[in-house]
Amino acid sequence: MAAKKNNKTHILFRYGIITIMFVAFGVALLVKLFQTTVVDAKEWNARAKAELSRIDTIAPERGNILADNGNILACNLKVYDIKLDLRHDKILKMKVIPWKDIDALADSLDTYYPRIPNVLTSPADTFAKYSWHTRLKREFEKPDSLRPRALRLARKKTLEDYERIKKFPFLKDIEGRHPLYKEVRNTRIYPFGKMAYRSIGRVNENQFTRQIHGYSGLEKDLDTLLYGKPGLAKKVALTSGISNWVTTPPRRGFDIHTTIDIDMQDMLEEELHNICAEAGAEWGTAILMEVKTGEIKAISNIELLEDGTYGEALNRAVLPYEPGSVMKPISLMIAFEDGLVRNVTDAVDCSPFMKTSDPHGGGMKNMKQVIEQSSNTGISRVIFRGYSKNPEKWYDRLEGLGFFEPIRSGIAGECTPRIRRLTDKDSRGNNITMTARHLDLARQAYGYNTELPPLFTLSVYNAIANDGKYVRPHLVKSLIDEDGRDSVLKIDYIRDSICSQATARKVRECIREVVWGDHGTARLVRDDRVCVVGKTGTAYPVEHGVYNKSKRRYAFAGFFPYDNPKYSCMALVLSGAGNSANRTSGQVVKNMAIKMYSRGMLNNASTYTAERKDDAPVVSGTTGGGLTRLAAAVGIKVIKRVKVAPATPIGRVPDVTGYDVPSALRILEGHGLNVKTTGSGHVTAQSLAAGSAYRRGQEIMLTLRN
Repeated sequence: MAAKKNNKTHILFRYGIITIMFVAFGVALLVKLFQTTVVDAKEWNARAKAELSRIDTIAPERGNILADNGNILACNLKVYDIKLDLRHDKILKMKVIPWKDIDALADSLDTYYPRIPNVLTSPADTFAKYSWHTRLKREFEKPDSLRPRALRLARKKTLEDYERIKKFPFLKDIEGRHPLYKEVRNTRIYPFGKMAYRSIGRVNENQFTRQIHGYSGLEKDLDTLLYGKPGLAKKVALTSGISNWVTTPPRRGFDIHTTIDIDMQDMLEEELHNICAEAGAEWGTAILMEVKTGEIKAISNIELLEDGTYGEALNRAVLPYEPGSVMKPISLMIAFEDGLVRNVTDAVDCSPFMKTSDPHGGGMKNMKQVIEQSSNTGISRVIFRGYSKNPEKWYDRLEGLGFFEPIRSGIAGECTPRIRRLTDKDSRGNNITMTARHLDLARQAYGYNTELPPLFTLSVYNAIANDGKYVRPHLVKSLIDEDGRDSVLKIDYIRDSICSQATARKVRECIREVVWGDHGTARLVRDDRVCVVGKTGTAYPVEHGVYNKSKRRYAFAGFFPYDNPKYSCMALVLSGAGNSANRTSGQVVKNMAIKMYSRGMLNNASTYTAERKDDAPVVSGTTGGGLTRLAAAVGIKVIKRVKVAPATPIGRVPDVTGYDVPSALRILEGHGLNVKTTGSGHVTAQSLAAGSAYRRGQEIMLTLRN
């Protein structure tokens, strides 16, 4: 009985302790509640107000960049970082780590999502360091509290990748709520890779604000349009807690519809690359523009990289360089407009003048010969007729043409021409002699002591081809908003006219002689399929403040076809002093014209000979008797024979007998040969023997038969 009573006393004592603890906890709770709601009420209300009044920014979706036919050049892609939570309860509850399954998971990850490229074929020490076996073993052996909650298995992958990884060993056996998860992110992709890389541009993401903005090319120059307008969201108190409430939805950026033609861009990049590689050039830039509209159809910039290959480079098309003799037709245009000369047959003395001699000899030359033979003294003497008394007026004349206004082409980094006004005092107020001003005027007239961006030079040549209408070069055709409304941009002019139609015609006549005259400096640019005309220009690069005469910049600016210009084109190449504009930049323009002609891009019938005259079925395959038997077996009469291309070194004529015409053209033009055809069907003979040596630009005749 005493024991029972004693036990009851112990129980009551325990209940008493528990009751006191509950009472103490309740008192503490009431004290805290009183402190929060009364004593610290002002502070907590301020914190709540601050939280509820906080405005969050919602990033908009960036617009796309499109080619002229609607192909996507740059767009957003939703991708995922795939991560594994090693502190997930499904993993922590595992009593024994299943190393066999984890090794199998590591094998799958090494195969499909390696930590470094080619890890499976790496040396043993490299494999041991970078294999998923090593990484997973290290993470799983850590104490539970130190395991990562976000072990990234793959970066920037698709939903298909997520589902694939989920089915890998070890992970596929986990049911219900899964430790594998994905984090969404947007990335900018460029489906055509490096094509027009600098013109289209690239973007980067601010690591703090997470905003994506352009830093080069169209991505930078049109960033305000592409980026869109951010949205706003604020915190609101709901019964289930505090949540974001969108007050202003984000507005997607405009889609930029550019003028780039994918086919022309591909051809221009290939031609510029081939010429630069052949000439051992340090860099090259080229632009192709539509004469009537000013649309830039293709633009390419390449330079020699450290590994000896050529890659995309700084956009030199909009940077200023000393133009050399490509300035002379522009000076002549002004001379015709100002009445300094009136006809192409007017003559000028080309004897030595202003410390300059004519490399083609002195004597009297008419305006055609001045441009044809690129006479420095001839063009200088013509300009002196109007500007020797007041050399500073030369600058004013160029300014009146719009020389120093920004083109606003849509290309980031665009520069205006740099031409010094020939005043009688320098920036410090010191007098400048008339002799010094005359020397500068003479040099500016023929393209020295002045700097023009290639795009600007081309714009003036384009105006000459366009009967004096000075259309603005541009890369943007229209803007498309998020509702699909297309805002087409009207053709814009820098000047409605910079010269009369008569002047433009006279200058075109003079420029024609550069290519088609008996003494023209660009006779290698001739081709009887399409009449290309233009002017060569050569200048020394300035390095460390002095001319480097071991190198030269070779320029060719022109347009085609001559009788009805459709496209203007300019190429500029920096190479060794042993080359010429005739053999470098001039060939880029010529080869572009030929390729466009052969593909029917100049409002002409394509020389890609049609091999079918009707819609009858065609059997196409490599040469051989089996093709004929197959056609007979299925009752098809028309056979298209093609041939598998063998590897042919540059400098040796490929064997294209048996090829279809498009394939033969592609291969031979890729080697720099000018292709002509006779007949129709597939190639049965070629005028240059396969394997023989050739020079770039040499003509080859293909005989075709069905």
